[in-house]
Amino acid sequence: MKSMSKPIYSVVDLFAGAGGLSYGFLQTGRFKVKAAFENNCNAQKTYRRNHGEAVVYSDVADALTDETKAKLGSVDIVVGGPPCQGFSNANRQKNHAISQNNSLVKKFVQAVLHLNPTAFVMENVSMLQSKVHRFYVDENDYETIEKYKIKTIPAEISLLDEEFMFEGVTDIVSDVKLLAHYLWNEKDYLVLNVIYKKRKNKKKLAEALKKHEKKLLALSETILVQHDNGDHVLKQANIAGETIRRYFATNHTEEAADNLCQAFESTIMIQRMLSKAMEIHDNNIVVSEYSHNRGLVAKVSSMAVIDYIESILGALSNGYNISKGVLYAATFGVPQKRMRFVVIGVKKDKADSIELPMGTFAEGKFLTVADAISDLENVETTFDVVGGDKGVSLSDMPKDISVLGRQLRDTDILYNHVSTSTTDEALKRFKALKQGNNFHSLDTALKANYSDPTRTQNTIYLRLNYSEPSGTVVNVRKSMWIHPVNHRALSIREAARLQTFPDSFVFCGTKDSQYQQVGNAVPPILAKAVAEHLCKYLDNTENQ
Repeated sequence: MKSMSKPIYSVVDLFAGAGGLSYGFLQTGRFKVKAAFENNCNAQKTYRRNHGEAVVYSDVADALTDETKAKLGSVDIVVGGPPCQGFSNANRQKNHAISQNNSLVKKFVQAVLHLNPTAFVMENVSMLQSKVHRFYVDENDYETIEKYKIKTIPAEISLLDEEFMFEGVTDIVSDVKLLAHYLWNEKDYLVLNVIYKKRKNKKKLAEALKKHEKKLLALSETILVQHDNGDHVLKQANIAGETIRRYFATNHTEEAADNLCQAFESTIMIQRMLSKAMEIHDNNIVVSEYSHNRGLVAKVSSMAVIDYIESILGALSNGYNISKGVLYAATFGVPQKRMRFVVIGVKKDKADSIELPMGTFAEGKFLTVADAISDLENVETTFDVVGGDKGVSLSDMPKDISVLGRQLRDTDILYNHVSTSTTDEALKRFKALKQGNNFHSLDTALKANYSDPTRTQNTIYLRLNYSEPSGTVVNVRKSMWIHPVNHRALSIREAARLQTFPDSFVFCGTKDSQYQQVGNAVPPILAKAVAEHLCKYLDNTENQ
C-alpha cells in the first residue's frame, strides 16, 4: 500500500534578515517560503541567494495590503523576528526615548491578523518575556487597548535633570514649532557629544578635540547668535560656541579642555531633552502632563510588549492558542549560550493547547566552539569580501572532525572566511589573552586607549574557549572576538558556524553587513527544531 506524502506548508517571513529562521524551516523539507520582507539591501541579496524562489519585498508594510495578500494566496505560517527595543532598552548613545522599532512589533501582529495563517512564530530577545519591556501608549493605541482589554500602567519619560532646569522649559517641550526652532541637526549634536563623552579621559579628550577641530569651529559659528535676548537655550548655545572658539584660539591646556566640557554640558543636556521631546511628538505619545518633580518629566502610560502580543493574537475572535517562553539554543545542539524568546500561535481548530519544543542536549553535553570551527583552524582567512566571495577550496574531510563540523561542512568551497586585519595594538592584546579571557583580563597598560575601561562589556576582546559553547553571537567584528588559538579576529564564516549556518549558506554585502547579518540571525538548527515541533500541530486532523 502506497504511503501518503506529508503536506508542504507555505511560509511568509517578516523582518527576515539573512533568513536564519526560515532557512531552518526549509531544512525540514516540509516548508516552502512564499515571500520574505526585509529592508536591508545586503540581507536581501543573502536571502535571495539561499532561499530559492522566495519573493523578497523591501517594506513590511506591503504585507498589510490587500494586493499582496491576493498575490500570496493562503498562507500556512508567518514567522519573523521584529526588532524591538522597548523603552527599557532605549538607545543610550543617541538618547532616544522611544524606539522606532516598537512599531515593527505592532506591524508583525497586524500582518498575522491580515494574512490569517494557521500558525505563527515570533522570536525576539529573551528580555521580551519581562513585563519591564514596554511600549509607551500613543494616540493610535486607544481603540486597540479598549478592544482587547490590554492592561496599561503610568510611566515617566525623564527629559531634563533638575540642575539644568530653566524657566519656560515646559512651553518649549509642549510646542513642536519651538522644538524644531531650537533643535540642532543630528550631525552638529553628535560632534559635540563625541567630545563630551571623552571628558573623563584627558588623553582621549585632547585627541578628539584635535581630530574634530574644524567641525567644532564650524559648529561654533552655527550656534553663536548676536543677541540671545535672555533666551536661556540660545544663551547656553552662545556660551558653548564662544568657549569652543576661545579654546582653539589659545593654548590647548588640560584645564582649558575641562572648562570647555563644563561650558557646553548644559547645551548637551538641553539638546538631549529637545530630541526626546520631539520623539514624543513624532510618535504621538500621549502625555498627561509635564511634571517638574526632580527635573522635567513627561507623564505617560505604558503597556507590556508581551501583553500587547498575547492579548490581541490570543483573543477569542482571532482564534490562536499561544505558547511562549525562552529557548536555550545550547539545549538544541547549537554551540552557543544564546537565549531567544519565542511566541508560537496555532489556530484553535488545529490544537486545543500547544507547548514549546524541548531541547535534548543536557548541560555537560553541550556542543562546543571546537565542534563548530576547529576543522577550519588551519584554513587561512582573507581580509576582503572579494576574496571571501571567491571562496577557498577545502581539503578532504578531516578524520577527527566533529559530528556538527561534518554536518556544517557541506561544500568543498568555503565562502565568507573573511576576518578583519589586526593593528599592532590589537595584536598585543590578542597575544596577552588566553582562551576564555576578555578585555578585563588585560594589564592596565593595554587598556590605555579606552576612556573608561571599567564600563567595557565582558564580550569585548573575548578569546573564545574551544571546550565550551560560545556566548551569544552578535556582530563579532564590533565586539572584536578572537579565535581560540590563532591571533586574529573570528571570521564571518566561523561566526556563521557558531550560529549553525552550513558552509553552503553564503552571505552577501559589505564585510560589516555580513558580520551583522550573522549576529542578527536565528540559528538554523534552533529554527529547524521549532519547525519540526510545529508540524505536529499543523499535521493534526483530529480537531478539524
